[in-house]
Amino acid sequence: MTASASTLAPLPARFARLVKIEHTIFALPFAYVGAFLAVDGTPSAHDLLWITLAMVGARSLAMALNRLIDARIDARNPRTAGRELPSGQLSVAQVALFCAASLALFLAAVSELAPKTHWLWPIPVAGFVIYPYLKRWTWLCHLWLGAVDGLAPVGAWVAITNHLPWEAWLLGAAVAFWVAGFDFFYALFDADLDRAQGLHSIVTRFGVRGAFAGARIAHAATVVCLVVAGLGLPVGVLYWIGVTVVAALLVYEHSLIRPDDLRRLDAAFFTANGVISVAFAAFVIADAVS
Repeated sequence: MTASASTLAPLPARFARLVKIEHTIFALPFAYVGAFLAVDGTPSAHDLLWITLAMVGARSLAMALNRLIDARIDARNPRTAGRELPSGQLSVAQVALFCAASLALFLAAVSELAPKTHWLWPIPVAGFVIYPYLKRWTWLCHLWLGAVDGLAPVGAWVAITNHLPWEAWLLGAAVAFWVAGFDFFYALFDADLDRAQGLHSIVTRFGVRGAFAGARIAHAATVVCLVVAGLGLPVGVLYWIGVTVVAALLVYEHSLIRPDDLRRLDAAFFTANGVISVAFAAFVIADAVS
């Protein structure tokens, strides 16, 4: 779609593209995982509603801040130059206002949840602000992104129970390693341009094979964290089937691409990871309510 044609799209559609609303599928299911495991059953409609709104607000804020801070970098990259800010489909003022609205939604939702969330909320917001700058300094930006996304099940758990047991942290670690692992793959899209612009990633630091090795280690750690968390929780067979499905899908994801053949990188990144989050959440929820 050309910039001029995209500008004619309704404003809500442009904001939806800005934050890639369809990629909410990566994070939101894991918030539900934390919520259902926290109560070993079905959370109240009140808690599920406000957790959902908090996640929508938080993720929209994170994505919009990333686009805002990276607008100049995106403009120099042919793959991202058509995004809403560099192409002029949205203005800086519009995106800044959207960030403020997203933050307001997040804070309003947090105010309806357990007391600890009322003073823990600056932690994810600080993570959102810091993340876009890290690629300018260190390849560890991938791990930071994973840690921020790993707050989804942790936040949902504390939002309902007002407590954070070690099992909640292990679920968060599982998500963190999972996200960092597929972000190692995502860095392959822009390796040459990152080098040219002096940006940092696991690929610019350790090469393509280093990115593959890092992804394998991170995704193995994901499965280990899910197993250990499950051992500490009163879960049933459906949880363990879910962990097995996650492991199988991660193996499949890694089978799609090789260091010398990245043709199916899109399928590995988007399709496989979307299925992983939804499938695991479905098994966990079914286990919790059975």
